[in-house]
Amino acid sequence: MSTPSPPNLALNRSSVQSAFEIIQPLIHRTPIFTSSSLSASLPGQNSLYFKAENLQKGGAFKFRGASYSLSCLTKAELEKGNHAGALALAAKERGVKCYVVMPDNSSQPKVDAVRAYGAEITFCEPNAPARASTLAAVQARTGATFIPPYDAANTIFGQGTALLELLEQAPEPLAAVVAPVGGGGLLAGTALAAEGTGVRVFGAEPAGADDCAQGLREGRRREDVTAVTIADGLRTPVGVLNFPIIQEKVERVIVVSDEEIAEAMKLMWERLKLVVEPSGAAAFAAVRSPAFQDLGIKGPVGIIISGGNIDLSKPLPWNGQK
Repeated sequence: MSTPSPPNLALNRSSVQSAFEIIQPLIHRTPIFTSSSLSASLPGQNSLYFKAENLQKGGAFKFRGASYSLSCLTKAELEKGNHAGALALAAKERGVKCYVVMPDNSSQPKVDAVRAYGAEITFCEPNAPARASTLAAVQARTGATFIPPYDAANTIFGQGTALLELLEQAPEPLAAVVAPVGGGGLLAGTALAAEGTGVRVFGAEPAGADDCAQGLREGRRREDVTAVTIADGLRTPVGVLNFPIIQEKVERVIVVSDEEIAEAMKLMWERLKLVVEPSGAAAFAAVRSPAFQDLGIKGPVGIIISGGNIDLSKPLPWNGQK
C-alpha cells in the first residue's frame, strides 16, 4: 500500500512552525471570539478566547492537516491520488482525484460535502477493522496514496498550526489551552505548538469515547474502544503516534458527558452566535466542568472549536438528540 513519504521533521514546535509557513496561503486564518458573559460565568472568571475552526475551509480544523499532508507528497504520489471533507476539498483545490472511506453512520452534511468536492466515497461499518479493510481494498483497486486522518506526523504538524494562530491573535498571553481529542491529531499538534510558551495544555473527551483518558490513567494506549457519544468527530481511538505525545506533553484529558457537551454547545450558539457541532463544543464543556475549574488556573484560557458540521435536519442535542 502507498503512504506519504515520511517527513524529515522532528516532533516539536519548530516542525509545526515549518508547516504553518507552507499552508498559510492555503487555509483560512480563522477568527477568535470572546464573550464577557461566558467568561464571567466561570468561578475563576477566566477570559476565554475561542478559536473558531468551525469557520475553517471544510468546516473543521482538519483542513490544516490535510493541506500540509498533500503539500508533502511527491508529484508521483499526488498523481496517484482519508479525513473526508477536509482532504476532499484540499485535493480538489490541487486538481487531484480523491477517494474517501467513510463510516456508514456519517452525518449527511459531511457526506454531502465530500461528494460536492468531487471525491469518490466508499462506505464501511463504523469500526476500526472495517475502516482498515475497506481502505486496503480501495488502495488495491486505485493505487491511491493514503493520507492518515490523525495518526501521522504531517497531519499532527498541520493541526498544531491552529494554536500558533491563536497565540498570535490573543491580545494577552494564554495561561492554558483546551482542545478536543478523538484520534489525537489536534491535541498532539496543539501540545507540540505550545512547547516553550508556558501555555498549559489540556484535552477534552466525551465520556462515551474516553479511551485517551483511560489510557493515560493506565499508562498504555487503549485499542478496545466502543464509542457511544453525540460527539461523532471524537469517536475515533487515539492514534499510535499521537498517544505518546499526549502522554508526555498534555497535562490532563478532562472527560465530559454528552449532557455537558450539549449545554456548552447551546451556550455557544446563543452567546457566540456560532454554528458549533458537539465535537466542537467539547473543549468549552471541559472548561466549564468542575474538574477543570478545580485546577484553579489563573489567566486567559484558549478554547479550540474544532468544527461546525452538523445535520440541521435532526433535532439539536438540547432538544433530545441522542
